[in-house]
Amino acid sequence: MELRVLNYFLAIAREENFTKAAQQLHVTQPTLSRQIADLERELGVKLFIRSNHNIILTENGMVLKRRAQEILSLADKTVRDFLQKDEALSGTISIGSGEFRSTEYLAKIIAEFRNKYPNVQYEIYSGNANNIRDYIERGLLDVGLMSEPIDMRKYNFVNMPIKEQWGVFAPCGSPLSEKESISPEDLKGMSIVTATGDFNQSRIGKWLGEYREQVQIAATANLPYNEAVLAKENIGVMLSINLNCVYENLRFIPLRPVLEVSTALAWKKEQIFAAATSAFIDYAIQYIKGISNNYI
Repeated sequence: MELRVLNYFLAIAREENFTKAAQQLHVTQPTLSRQIADLERELGVKLFIRSNHNIILTENGMVLKRRAQEILSLADKTVRDFLQKDEALSGTISIGSGEFRSTEYLAKIIAEFRNKYPNVQYEIYSGNANNIRDYIERGLLDVGLMSEPIDMRKYNFVNMPIKEQWGVFAPCGSPLSEKESISPEDLKGMSIVTATGDFNQSRIGKWLGEYREQVQIAATANLPYNEAVLAKENIGVMLSINLNCVYENLRFIPLRPVLEVSTALAWKKEQIFAAATSAFIDYAIQYIKGISNNYI
């Protein structure tokens, strides 16, 4: 029984689909099917119940899933222990991040980890939660800092220690800019610029409540800087989180009732990572837990 085949098996169990697992693993579907058939013959049991649309683990498959996770985790830890012992840890870690105040903590984690392992490099991709989830699913990113909720069926994650506050960026000198807080009624009849997505199901859409139909979506953007550029041209007031950034001629006013969102650093469950990425995840968990414990 090879570790590589156990990794194949866990990918299928995670994706519940041979085609998706093969794409994730960068192997052909016939190769993947053959490897699993060989594994079933070796163990003398059926591991999956196959249907037209997905697959389901058998009872024996569920037992192997638990054992495979333990075996691969131990193998991965063994490699990392040897690499870290002689400080030979190297490689590239791909990280996706939205634009949040909590990104500052991510940067601190990278800086501290880099002091310990200077041969590790980083690729940072900026995007919203949908972009980052898609890139993680496609294997283009190792971990991602994104807004909650996180799909607990697919991802392991650690919560960041601060919440992101939503508000309005209004042009200086406008009536809204003189307010101490903004209520849904204050936005009645106004044009707004906000994040890309399903507005009616978004946090802002729900916060607006009965006034949701009484605002006009002038434009959407996937990053706050782009929203600010549009708001400065008076295309609409900007509804976004507060990044403690100064945008020329725009003033931030918090929402009332308060609207906050949590963020988390997430990575795919049952994924076998390179030694550098695994070590970084372990370090990030401990770093964030240490900060959180100091807050209590």
